[in-house]
Amino acid sequence: MIKSYIFELNRNSMKTIFYCLFLSILLNNYSLLAQYTETINNNRPGASQGAFSVGKNVLQLEGGFAFGSEKHRLKETKTGAFGFDYAIRYGFWKEELEVSLIGEFQSNSVTDNRGGIPIKYNESNFRSNTIGGKYLFYDPYRKMELEGPNLYSWKANNKIQWRDFIPAMSFYAGANFDFADNPFTPDPDESTLEHEGSISPKLVFATQNNFIGGFVFVTNIVADRITTDTPTYGYILTLTHTLTDWFSVFVENQGFKSDFYADQLFRGGAAALVNENFHVDASILLNFKDTPSLVYGRIGMAYRFDMHEEDEFIEEKGKEGRKLKKEENKEKPKKKKKKNKRKDGLEFDEDGGDGDGL
Repeated sequence: MIKSYIFELNRNSMKTIFYCLFLSILLNNYSLLAQYTETINNNRPGASQGAFSVGKNVLQLEGGFAFGSEKHRLKETKTGAFGFDYAIRYGFWKEELEVSLIGEFQSNSVTDNRGGIPIKYNESNFRSNTIGGKYLFYDPYRKMELEGPNLYSWKANNKIQWRDFIPAMSFYAGANFDFADNPFTPDPDESTLEHEGSISPKLVFATQNNFIGGFVFVTNIVADRITTDTPTYGYILTLTHTLTDWFSVFVENQGFKSDFYADQLFRGGAAALVNENFHVDASILLNFKDTPSLVYGRIGMAYRFDMHEEDEFIEEKGKEGRKLKKEENKEKPKKKKKKNKRKDGLEFDEDGGDGDGL
C-alpha cells in the first residue's frame, strides 16, 4: 500500500510532473499497436483506466449502480446514498485511440443530528462528468508477440522476466463539466453563496502490465480540475487476477488529495464474462477514516458492439522498427515459383524467367 505521505508533494511539483509526462508523449517514437481483444476489454469494476483502447470501430457501454452509507463524525451527519456510474467508449481513426464520456451521478438522503431535532434533507448531482480521449503511445507486447514462444524451454516461457515489468502506457485528456449548485464540488464563494458551474481539464497517465499467470496490474496518476482553485491530485493501483477463462477478481487502492477533500479508498470484487461481448461484476468500497466513513456496494455490467474489422499495425521508426519489420517478414511464407518445361526442354518460371536464373 502506498502511504499517505505521497501527497506531501506540493502543488507546483505535481504540475511539473504532468507537464514532463505530456512532453515525453509528444516526443516519443516507440511502436504503436492497440491490443484489440476477442473478448470485451473494459475498465470495470475498478475505478482505474487500463492502458489499452477498445479497438477501432468498437462501441462499448459500461455502467453500474451503487448503494451505500456515509457517517461524518464532526458534522454529525448520516447519509444514505444511491448512485450510478456510466462510460461510453468508442475507438475510431486509429487502433490505439478512443473517445469517451465517463461520469457518475449520486443522490444522498442526509440526516443532520447537530441540533435537538434531527434535520433531514436530500441532495443530488454529478460527482463527475468528463468527455475526453485516450491514446496508447507505447505497447511492449507487440514485440513479444512477434518473437513468439521459446520452442526449446517451457521454463523460459512461464517465468517472469525483467521485460515483463515494462508496461504499456497511455495518456488520457478530458474536460470535466461541473454543474451549478453541486454539493459534491468545493464550497461556494462566500461573496455569492452560490455554486457556479465550471469546465476544467482532467489528465490521466495510465500504465498496464500483463503478467504470466493471469495477473494484470494497472496504475493511474490523475490530475483533475487543475485550473480551478481546488485541483485534485491522486493515484489508483489495481491488481486483477483471472481465475478461469470467464471469472476474475480484483483489489484496488485509490488515494487523492485536494483542499476540498482527501481520502484513501479500497475496493475489491469480482467479474464474470457471460460471452465475448458481455460482462457483469460486483464490488465493495470502504475507507478507514470517520470524516466521513464510507461503505458502498456496487453491481454493474459492460457490453460492446464489435464492428472491428482488422488490426492495423503502425511501423516503428528507427533501428528497432527495421528489426521488427525483418521479424515480421520471417513469419511470412515464401511463395514458391512453379517451374514448367518449354518445348526445347529448358525449364522456366511462371514469370517468364529461365529456371537457372538467366
